This record gives sequence, C-alpha cells and structure tokens, in this order.
Amino acid sequence: MSSSKTEGCKLLLAKAKNDAELKAVGNQTGGRVFLFLHTSEFDTYYKHLSKHEVEFCESPRHEPYGKVVVFKDLYGNKWDLIEPV
Repeated sequence: MSSSKTEGCKLLLAKAKNDAELKAVGNQTGGRVFLFLHTSEFDTYYKHLSKHEVEFCESPRHEPYGKVVVFKDLYGNKWDLIEPV
C-alpha cells in the first residue's frame, strides 16, 4: 500500500539542551561533512537548492561513486548531495 504519509525520508534533529551543546551547533563533526543526502535526481535538487540561496562549498563534481556537491544548512552543518552511480 502506498501513502504519502509513509513514503520518503524523515530526519529528526535534537535541539541543543545546554551551553556546551549549543556551542557545537554547526561544528559537530569538526568541519567535516555531517549528513549525506542521496538522490536519483541530482540536477533537479541542485537547481532547487541554488534557487533558494543555499550556500555551496564547491561546484558539483564527478567522483567514482557518483555526482556530489557539498552544501551548508542554516546552522553551518555540511551536507553531501549525492547521486550514486
């Protein structure tokens, strides 16, 4: 059975609960990529993110594992947008 309530992906991020956690927001991984967003429609999502003024750390590139670009979320966390081969 297919339902829009059960399809897709959901992500739950916990809010910082004290000063130490708040100071780490945007740098939980010491500057490395934090999250990986896989898609089969890289160009569509890249254009959508670009249109909404998302900050990219680089231009899209081709790697042996697929097409990838690094971008930052509102809190400075780095994400990989990846279309695997």
